[in-house]
Amino acid sequence: MGAEMQTKIGPFRYFPIIVLIAMIAVTSWASFEKPLTEGFRLMLGERWGVATLFDAYFGFLTFYAWVYYKERSFTARIFWLVGILFFGNIAMATFLLRELWRLPRNADFADLLLRKVERGLS
Repeated sequence: MGAEMQTKIGPFRYFPIIVLIAMIAVTSWASFEKPLTEGFRLMLGERWGVATLFDAYFGFLTFYAWVYYKERSFTARIFWLVGILFFGNIAMATFLLRELWRLPRNADFADLLLRKVERGLS
């Protein structure tokens, strides 16, 4: 990368695991109290609930822009869009884990964020 400083992924590899475990745990915990449909109904009844849903879904779509860039096939792009829209951060953490799993141990963030052909990786 020339004179630029490379930032190794290192311990960041564990971050999506923590997110995935936390999201599955909190989703399960909430589901024991109320079904998802009732939770949505309650959220939509409050302005802050609607604002929170807008914030979450625009965040999902922003993350999806990177997924769209990384994935080459139409089928994969649709699969991940549906997964992200239905499962949110659970799907996003899963995508990130998959991408991290494919990288060598000494990879940096450019290796994670860019397509292989643009980084010269095979």
